[in-house]
Amino acid sequence: MSIKDLFYKKRKYATIPSERVKREVPEGIMIKCKKCSTILYNKELELNLHVCPKCDYHFPVPAPERIRITLDEGNFFEYDSDMYSNDPLQFPDYAKKIEAAVETSGLSEAVITGEGTIKGFPVVVGVMDSRFIMGSMGSVVGEKIARAIETAHIKKYPLILFSASGGARMQEGILSLMQMAKTSAALERFDRGKGLYISVMTHPTTGGVSASFATLGDYNFAEPGALIGFAGRRIIEQTIRQELPEDFQTAEFLLKHGQVDKVIHRRELRDVLAKILEMHSIRGA
Repeated sequence: MSIKDLFYKKRKYATIPSERVKREVPEGIMIKCKKCSTILYNKELELNLHVCPKCDYHFPVPAPERIRITLDEGNFFEYDSDMYSNDPLQFPDYAKKIEAAVETSGLSEAVITGEGTIKGFPVVVGVMDSRFIMGSMGSVVGEKIARAIETAHIKKYPLILFSASGGARMQEGILSLMQMAKTSAALERFDRGKGLYISVMTHPTTGGVSASFATLGDYNFAEPGALIGFAGRRIIEQTIRQELPEDFQTAEFLLKHGQVDKVIHRRELRDVLAKILEMHSIRGA
């Protein structure tokens, strides 16, 4: 070895994993937090109720998982699982989009409805899932929610709806918009029957869903940081020609302005729901 070799500094190069190595790493093991950019293990995130342990960002929760963490174990009976959307307007590629959503989400539609118990108290629940065409409300979603409301009315059970939606499903046109009136009318009948309705708005709750059943609860709750509103921020700013506050349309902003009763951390939500159910059960006794 020469003196030159002793003092020669080798260059360091970044290595790029080969395609073979990439294929050997299973997908879905890790996820990056959208708020603080921390890399998290999915299993760790699930154990923490899909809340970032670093910054408390609340990730959207798939509907089956929401049911699992909210209701008592083994106490859920699903309604209308055989209802699927068709293509009433022959909208281009809509049938393919429905098929893809069913395959990727494992759901028949953007909402799961059914009944179960929370700490022993019977409830009818509806849980929307943003993985299914952004949780948009088409005719089947509206029908399933309306039927759940009517069942709660017949059985005299409290009703809890978890909303997570981009709004009305444009591929169904007026048939989609009609669901706003249908669900609101069903809630009016439920209210006249002295039914208890708790609405939980999660990220995001927008468009026709926010303008109908999501904001009509006896209790209107929201998860931290949830986007809640009708029209988009940019549209509003262009219409009123004013710059909106940075936290506009967040759950915290709505709480500050009296449109939400309480912003509840996900780890506390089940206990709060159980407390309300207990309180109304005592009143009804």
